[in-house]
Amino acid sequence: MRIFEHINIDFLGKRKFFYILSTTLFLVGMLNIIFRGLHFGIDFSGGSEIVMQFEKPIEISQIRGYAEKMGLGELEIKTFGSQTGILIRTSLQEIPRNLYPHVVAEIEKTMDQVYPGVPRKIVDSTVNSITYAFDNPDTTKTIVDKLFKAGFQSGQFSEEPTNTKMTVKIGISDWIQQRLKQDITNNHFKILKEDKVGPKIGGELKLQAIGAVLLSLFCILLFLWFRYKFIFAFGAVLALFHDVLITFGLFSILYGLIPGLNLEINLTVMAAFFTLMGYSMNDTVVVFDRVRENLKIYKTKPLEEVINGSINKTMSRTILTGSTTLLAVTVLLIFGGDVLRAFSFTLFFGIIIGTYSSIFVASAIVLDYAKKTSKKVDF
Repeated sequence: MRIFEHINIDFLGKRKFFYILSTTLFLVGMLNIIFRGLHFGIDFSGGSEIVMQFEKPIEISQIRGYAEKMGLGELEIKTFGSQTGILIRTSLQEIPRNLYPHVVAEIEKTMDQVYPGVPRKIVDSTVNSITYAFDNPDTTKTIVDKLFKAGFQSGQFSEEPTNTKMTVKIGISDWIQQRLKQDITNNHFKILKEDKVGPKIGGELKLQAIGAVLLSLFCILLFLWFRYKFIFAFGAVLALFHDVLITFGLFSILYGLIPGLNLEINLTVMAAFFTLMGYSMNDTVVVFDRVRENLKIYKTKPLEEVINGSINKTMSRTILTGSTTLLAVTVLLIFGGDVLRAFSFTLFFGIIIGTYSSIFVASAIVLDYAKKTSKKVDF
């Protein structure tokens, strides 16, 4: 397919307008990040994330109403994948001390339903689990099975035939599950997963993510410096900073403004940013390759004409690649659900911004750098 093959647009002649546009987008994004901040997922901030699956569709407002009575403070609750999936996030990593006795009471209440007044004693207790000892192994095995069927994460202390001890996990998901079972009796559900990240690990991951982005940009700078010239490497890396920071700014700007786009920065989003950097760099390198070829052919032409001609010649490839990629990402954004929304959002706007920067930012920086330093660009 050959489209935009014979266009002749003066892209660089309008570069001052696009400098102003990029600067405005950058400043608006940075001001939002400074004053409103970025919202990080538990990967970076620490906390617990519980995913629940119901048999029938459930209303988020209904779950929020029940959650207010759980004593877990502020919970973030949203759909997960479909109308039957629920995602609950909290900054807590363990059950609050004031709720611990209530969880133990629920466990012992379930035991008494199996064996009323069964002799037992607590042999060990931590913030995350409690261990009971019974009179005989058969009683232990029966109670373990009954508690497990009731939704508790119970298990025998050991696999020995004479084992009389049982351990029951006491976590946030267990408390949520027991409370919801009392409130929701006509819609069976189960816990699909529970993830926990400590604040120290989350902070380390945040620093490692920032370091990985900076290291990637430095490696790209070195490669392009070696492959082309420093002037091209400088323009390309500055354009990448432009793409990443403006896209980060969008996360802050849109949070709380548009339903469904209250997106958090997590490891999946960072993976999308690395993908975006690769895509944007590939777009820029395609233009720079054509600039290098044309500089060898048209040695007497002004640099501005050579770069403009190169952008025009590669426009067909740029538009086709960008539009087909955006089509696939749009499907993910619309139908991918909450799991893929942040990832596809990053790619969707990142591809638009990356394509824009390849045309209007990277090449313009190369031209202005050459003009201000009065350096001739040749190969």
